[in-house]
Amino acid sequence: MGHCEIDKYANKSYQAMHHPKGGEWFAEDISKVSADSLPDVNLWTAGFPCQDASMSGKRAGIHGARTGLFFEFVRLLRERGENKPRWLILENVKGLFSVGGTWDFAEVLFELAALGYGVEYALLNSSAFGVPQNRERIYIIGDLTARSTGKILSFRTAGGEALNQIIGGPQGSRIYGTDGAAPTLTAGGGGIGTKTGLYLVKENKEESGPRAVIQPDKEKIWQNGRRIKGPDEAMFTLMAGSVHGILLDSRIRRLTPLEAFRLQGVPDEYFDRAAEVCSDAQLYKQAGNAITVPVVRFVGQRIMEYLETEKQMQIYKV
Repeated sequence: MGHCEIDKYANKSYQAMHHPKGGEWFAEDISKVSADSLPDVNLWTAGFPCQDASMSGKRAGIHGARTGLFFEFVRLLRERGENKPRWLILENVKGLFSVGGTWDFAEVLFELAALGYGVEYALLNSSAFGVPQNRERIYIIGDLTARSTGKILSFRTAGGEALNQIIGGPQGSRIYGTDGAAPTLTAGGGGIGTKTGLYLVKENKEESGPRAVIQPDKEKIWQNGRRIKGPDEAMFTLMAGSVHGILLDSRIRRLTPLEAFRLQGVPDEYFDRAAEVCSDAQLYKQAGNAITVPVVRFVGQRIMEYLETEKQMQIYKV
């Protein structure tokens, strides 16, 4: 087995999380990988970059500089010739359906079919798989034998929790309640709440008036002393490197990196390992780029169930 990752911080987290054994295949840049260097395996997975397909991007499509890395994946499959993996699992944003007037998605399906794969796809929301995050993603399954086509993603999911948006506005300023699903985690963007959203986590009906707050965007403050003044106390000293705010009736904060990883279904043990080698900024980015673990686990289980059924059918025929 092995993996390809050009982001050095994401690779540091991978190494810390999984402690790969010596000899596991690894490459940084997929565009420089040769097909004969790849190990012989039954399954390839790919979450090719989404920036050119995302509704929030410039919509350059699959021929854009980033999302166009899909064609490097296709190149490697083509170069493998008769030694391609049987199974493929690909993931991307919902915007891939519509970019290029739907022709881009059709081209993705055509390229995989031209390589001999039977292809099926579905739009899956993480909120239906046990995590409170509204994250819709396209999953594409390829089977080189085409025997399973239409059988892996042919299931229905129950509706997950809905978003509870309390205050609207730009993404970095929206405020959500904690009694609903989280908005989709993203990997980049400015503003205090853009990556994770802002949440109303406490409402205090007994407060007598507004109080000064320092660093309201952080769970822990970097300096000693109180973070919240009393109702009749003056503001904190203004400093260029600090964020100041006012607390009135409620407490509002963004998610911590740990909470962001939990929304992706990552066990705390794995988060702790990643947190030892990466900054909070990198951890937020990695959570936004990640695939929700329970979703892809469920897809993998569906493949395993199909293989078991296929095996039993072969025994029956004999």
